[in-house]
Amino acid sequence: MLLARLAEVSDQVAATSARSRKIAALAGLFSAASPEEAPLVIAYLSGRLPQGRIGVGWSSLKERVPPAEEPRLTVADADAALTALAALAGPGSQAERRQRVRELMAAATAPEQHLLTRLLTGEIRQGALDAVALEGVAQAAGAAPADVRRAVMLEGSLPRVAQALLAAGPDVLERFALRVGSPVQPMLAHTAKTVAEAVAAVGPCAVEEKLDGIRVQVHRSGDQVRVYTRSLDDITARLPEVTAAARELPGDLFVLDGEVIALGPDGRPRPFQETASRVGSRTDVATAAAAQPVSPVFFDVLATGGRSLLDLPGRQRHTALAELVPEPMRVRRTVVEDPADPAAVEAAEAFSADTLARGHEGVLVKALDAPYSAGRRGRSWLKVKPVHTLDLVVLAAEWGHGRRTGLLSNLHLGARAAEGPEAAGDGGGFVMLGKTFKGLTDVMLRWQTEHLRGLAVEEDAYTVRVRPELVVEIAYDGLQRSSRYPAGVALRFARVLRHRPDKTAAEADTIEQVLRMSPAPRPE
Repeated sequence: MLLARLAEVSDQVAATSARSRKIAALAGLFSAASPEEAPLVIAYLSGRLPQGRIGVGWSSLKERVPPAEEPRLTVADADAALTALAALAGPGSQAERRQRVRELMAAATAPEQHLLTRLLTGEIRQGALDAVALEGVAQAAGAAPADVRRAVMLEGSLPRVAQALLAAGPDVLERFALRVGSPVQPMLAHTAKTVAEAVAAVGPCAVEEKLDGIRVQVHRSGDQVRVYTRSLDDITARLPEVTAAARELPGDLFVLDGEVIALGPDGRPRPFQETASRVGSRTDVATAAAAQPVSPVFFDVLATGGRSLLDLPGRQRHTALAELVPEPMRVRRTVVEDPADPAAVEAAEAFSADTLARGHEGVLVKALDAPYSAGRRGRSWLKVKPVHTLDLVVLAAEWGHGRRTGLLSNLHLGARAAEGPEAAGDGGGFVMLGKTFKGLTDVMLRWQTEHLRGLAVEEDAYTVRVRPELVVEIAYDGLQRSSRYPAGVALRFARVLRHRPDKTAAEADTIEQVLRMSPAPRPE
């Protein structure tokens, strides 16, 4: 497939707000692509390079290269050129990299150059996210979107599912099943304002402690244990205490869902940054584990004895969990069988208050009769926190003054936009909601300065614009109307609670969620 075709469809998707038109355009593109090209097409549309960072930024793209008159560059050609760029290292590599970039751009037409530039600088934010691409693949292959979605959840990769589906047709989807050792995308929760509201919405439910830890998925087959993050990264080597705990359990061929958390001698949770730092440590793991051990706490089981439990209701999965995992390693919970019983709701609220008193951040209200919807943010799980919080994406940061001189301080915050470009504002696929420098400790300032410099795409004396990848958890008092921001609202008294490098920008809250979850905006 010519890269020009992909560039054309990329522009079409960016230009329309209608989801149906996006899907139709993508379906046509996938119909024209070979199965082998599908993973590359998906990656490029979503603004991802399979090679990761390849050392090409704005400085390498400053030189204007005359475009080719006719399209000749294929998707495979572009991938080969980018792979070669990623392999460059050592003395003279910078000059060689610039020469390779010039050669690549010279082979590209003007629309292809535009696409490549945005790919290399992380500037593709057009709404062609995996959810829309998935439906485009399904339409191209004549498959039911729900079947494709389930296969992706179980396989953990839309590109792999798309390649198989376009090569072999819809029947191939039956091959994708839960396998011990292969991580699946975790089930996620929506937000409710109060416990009573959540219980009324969910029905018969369990109310569980919401731990301020790192989500993990633990797989065991015999003595082989693998530990994965919510983004499906393998972190087994970093958590020997979790591996040891899993090996002590009586079952085999199981998959557990839970969190790891650092606890103090009194059993209360340590600050989240300590848990995140421990889980993120890649060197001298034994010393780190001795200095700051983490404890696994499980709340769900996806498979036991090699049998998938995903389609079982929550109450049956918890019975299986209790048979496998001893109580000290299970999350605390209370059950509300009758949401119409005031005493039961009062007991759930008391449990929530006790959870907060124990130092945890809130509760999760989970429907007892719901299956495990891997990869979905369903209404059968609702989280309740005592303050308004959002997961937003950093779009830019301003250099600090005074004692913060030399540090990136004031953060520009954005929510994920609607599908169309009309709400995107100056954040591409994100709606800017305001700025804040509050809540940042010296440690957080130093960390975010180093991290954001690595994401920089444009910089002047005052502001560094970055690729929208870093998620931060924000506390705020509500919204106020504001004509300065594209959604017409801004955050009131926003402050940073913590950085969330364990989350991707695709997991940030959307502008629709912000407006729905927040109190009515105050006047400007």
